[in-house]
Amino acid sequence: MLDISDIQTALPTVIIALLLGYLCGSIPFGLIFSKMAGLGDIRNIGSGNIGATNVLRTGNKKIAASVLIADFLKGAIPVAIVGQFGAEPAMAAGFGAFIGHLYPIWLKFKGGKGIATYIGVLFGLVPIAILIFAVVWLSVAFIFRYSSLAAICAAIVMPVALYLLGYPNFALLFSLISAIAIAKHHANIRRLLSGTESKIGSKG
Repeated sequence: MLDISDIQTALPTVIIALLLGYLCGSIPFGLIFSKMAGLGDIRNIGSGNIGATNVLRTGNKKIAASVLIADFLKGAIPVAIVGQFGAEPAMAAGFGAFIGHLYPIWLKFKGGKGIATYIGVLFGLVPIAILIFAVVWLSVAFIFRYSSLAAICAAIVMPVALYLLGYPNFALLFSLISAIAIAKHHANIRRLLSGTESKIGSKG
């Protein structure tokens, strides 16, 4: 039976975990690294996104890779730190990190689409699950050459995969995160339907 006292005891930890995750996730590494590399404001390039895919459009693969790793870690590290206090705080930290990347307070709540951070959170909670994400992403990307479509397909698969792996709570969390991630790709979806979406390797 659900114990109200247990909820009251855990709630402060969950709230702190959520805030910690949000603050970590809201660090705009794409903007910081691109400016440090002399690439200017990444928001004025390509899609205007602060994520690694848009940074890659500058032609600087090293900076794009650095952004990818940093955005991954800002999802994985809060989960790893808070995870010692239980699954619920870890889930809260992961959700906070993902939302922080999408809506960073430092950039007037205008952030990226969160896929690298999504993968970082996934790794922090269920490391083996990123292999499934990778297989889906790589397969779709190889066949269709669209990064956005690959990310959308992987996001659709992950909640089901987590449920089948025996993590129903994580599956529920990623149902929400995936829905948000797909919604953030609304412009990509429109371009995919119209045939104007940029393919992998394109600078457009």
